[in-house]
Amino acid sequence: MSVKEKQSLSSSPIRVEPVQARSAARVNALLDAASITMHELGYEQLTTAMVAERAGASIGTVYRYYPDRVAVLKAVAARNLALALDTLRNSLREEGPTTLEESLSVSVDALVRLFRTEKGFRSLRVGDALDIRPSAGSRTGNAEIARVIREDLQERAGVRLDSAGRLAVETAVDVADALLGRAFLHSEHGEGSLISEAKRVAVLAVADVSR
Repeated sequence: MSVKEKQSLSSSPIRVEPVQARSAARVNALLDAASITMHELGYEQLTTAMVAERAGASIGTVYRYYPDRVAVLKAVAARNLALALDTLRNSLREEGPTTLEESLSVSVDALVRLFRTEKGFRSLRVGDALDIRPSAGSRTGNAEIARVIREDLQERAGVRLDSAGRLAVETAVDVADALLGRAFLHSEHGEGSLISEAKRVAVLAVADVSR
């Protein structure tokens, strides 16, 4: 190869995608495959082989990132939680609730949208159904959701909750999550009566919280 040809090659744009970007895309493809499979079959039936087949990848590729199905479930739950928190923050910012009851109502509506639009969310949600926290003592996904609700209300309306109030919000989120799980158990749109009950009970759970 001549010097001129070498110079031409060295000045050509790199056509290979950076390794990190390729890895991120591959991970997302695997998690998408897992989510779609769970949407169809539930998380109980999920296997790493199913993830590989759905993603069009080798089983070795799956094991490169996730040693077993529990690791896959944890990763999907973590992604679901990140999406839920982001969706919740946006909804609270747009709706601008000024009371705890209003905040819970807005939050339930935001979660319902995720149940309806995100593949696999109705099966695993944010991981609390399996209690697959990354380490002992770490907060549950629902506790993180409750934290966002409290912090938003404190920032927006100056409402500070004591320990009893914080517990009430976490209880409201837990109850709403359980009822929404049932509402979407056999329905992609969700059973209306159970969705309404989830909102009613969540709001009721914080009715006696002192401000």
